[in-house]
Amino acid sequence: QVQLVASGGGLVQAGGSLRLSCAASDRTFSRYVIGWFRQAPEKEREFLAAISWSGDRTTYADSLKGRFIISRDNAKNTVYLQMNTLKPEDTALYYCAGGYTFPPGDFWGQGTQVTVSS
Repeated sequence: QVQLVASGGGLVQAGGSLRLSCAASDRTFSRYVIGWFRQAPEKEREFLAAISWSGDRTTYADSLKGRFIISRDNAKNTVYLQMNTLKPEDTALYYCAGGYTFPPGDFWGQGTQVTVSS
């Protein structure tokens, strides 16, 4: 099973940007749909975005309103989530996941914490 490692989280001021990375352990990564999710304290896990194995199809949660962009580089076994115009309500633990469906959920990476200060 592919191992996923999420990174790139941190502390940022409201209005700022961060880019998260989801790196995979092997080349079979390119076969899978990869998605990003987040979970804030005392809230349910929320789907954010997903990208097909080739990168030609993406889907986003309506709530993001174009602030986040998902992309992938299969040569680097990595999927990215560019997050712009961050808000305090974006504070959460962010996870990446892989699978064969939209959204994916067959295997998960560990989370990376994003904290947005007001």
